[in-house]
Amino acid sequence: METRGEEVHLDKQEARAGETTGTVRYVLLTSLVLAVIAMAAIWITGAATTPETGGAADTHKAVVEEAGKTP
Repeated sequence: METRGEEVHLDKQEARAGETTGTVRYVLLTSLVLAVIAMAAIWITGAATTPETGGAADTHKAVVEEAGKTP
C-alpha cells in the first residue's frame, strides 16, 4: 500500500484481498461433473427399474388381453 498525499494506492492483490490462483474454477468444475454423474445415475437406474409402457409394450398387452377373451 502506498500513500501519495490524501490518495491511497493499492496493488491488485491488496485490492482483491486474495490471490488469483483459480481454485474456485476447479471447485465449480468438479461440482458440475459430480452433479451430472449423479443425475445420470438416477436417470439410468430409474429407467432400468421402471416397467416398460407405451408403444409396442401397450400394443402387445392389448393383443394378449384380447386373445384371452372368449367371443
